[in-house]
Amino acid sequence: MERTLILLKPDAVQRGLSGQILARFEQKGLKIAAMKLMNISPDLAAKHYEAHKERPFYPGLVKFMTSSPVVALVLEGIDAIAVCRNLMGKTNARESAPGTIRGDFGMSRSYNLVHGSDGPEAATREIGLFFPEGVVSFDYAAFNWIYDPVEELKK
Repeated sequence: MERTLILLKPDAVQRGLSGQILARFEQKGLKIAAMKLMNISPDLAAKHYEAHKERPFYPGLVKFMTSSPVVALVLEGIDAIAVCRNLMGKTNARESAPGTIRGDFGMSRSYNLVHGSDGPEAATREIGLFFPEGVVSFDYAAFNWIYDPVEELKK
């Protein structure tokens, strides 16, 4: 099973979309391994977005991400990173396909509702930043109805 960090950004929280967005991930078959409502500190935002520090949009991004609470999630499942990124849609919400989170709820490149880890290394790093206390491990009974073990073992 793979884990990924998902952030429901300030615009998602302020627009009252957290439940609908979370439902999309759960309905797809992803397991919630950690979740919390939190304010991102300037220090945490700086660490999280340090790769973008020299980019012109960085100050605005940090200001936006620290402006209001976010819902931080760790989701788990087979190919969770790719699955989540497909559910989210393109970064520019206006270009996102209908049926994706951004395609259905967004109109902006900047205010695009969700962040998802872009690879396994980023996921490990980001989960450590947002959940230093760790995640919850448990047997998720739904996986028995989501994944065909014979099919998955062939991969």
